[in-house]
Amino acid sequence: MHQNFIRILFLGDIVGEPGRSAVIARVPVFKEEKKVDFVIVNGENSAGGRGITSKIAIDLLRCGVTVITTGDHIWDQKDVVGYLPTEPRVLRPANYPDGVPGQASIVLETPKGAVGVLNLQGRTFMHPPLESPFLAADREIERMRDETSVIFVDMHAETTSEKIAMGRYLDGRVSAVVGTHTHVQTADARIFPGGTAFLCDAGMCGPDDSVLGRDPSAILHRFLTGMPTPFPIAKGPVRICGVIVDIDPQTGKALAIEPLSEIYQEME
Repeated sequence: MHQNFIRILFLGDIVGEPGRSAVIARVPVFKEEKKVDFVIVNGENSAGGRGITSKIAIDLLRCGVTVITTGDHIWDQKDVVGYLPTEPRVLRPANYPDGVPGQASIVLETPKGAVGVLNLQGRTFMHPPLESPFLAADREIERMRDETSVIFVDMHAETTSEKIAMGRYLDGRVSAVVGTHTHVQTADARIFPGGTAFLCDAGMCGPDDSVLGRDPSAILHRFLTGMPTPFPIAKGPVRICGVIVDIDPQTGKALAIEPLSEIYQEME
């Protein structure tokens, strides 16, 4: 097995309080048991299923998360507008126009070398429509590669085609491209020819007996009647989904990629 590598754990969309509690409980365990060097989570659904607050971000960072990525719900909780400029470890998508609060990428030092994280958002069937994530990726990666060859990309997008296209586009220029947003873990983990690890969607960290983390009865009511209705977060055991990627710190190429999926039952 590879000995000299950086091991990154990426966890998919955290859904509401159940997802938060499970992630906060399990991240320290994952770091110890799986010898993880760097933890990234997508937190854009962590506040009641829509957005993230400064308090939630602080709780996630305190439990051992290194960087938090987001997506189309980044602005749903108003306090993040003032919080993002103060916390560079919480990212928003790179393809927002210049002048939008916060930053889209970060490079952090670890004992094994520097690690960069980049947050992108797709355009197909996504709102609000943003600038091209491909052009935004070009700009950010050119700058980041001056600091590190290890770059992990969260591609927050609706369609599999746009995520795969991004993975192919960045193959050989970044270490990993992992998709978020659709909440269902895909079965296509692989390493592309240029050395970039890829997974179309990491899945979610949210209630397992649900529809994408929401109460099934409410979702079914909407589908059957077409009437608007609240979508409360479901209850019960949480499925924690994500992926572990091993990366050569010298070349930035991925050495291994392994999806993660487990059930977490909170102790009574």
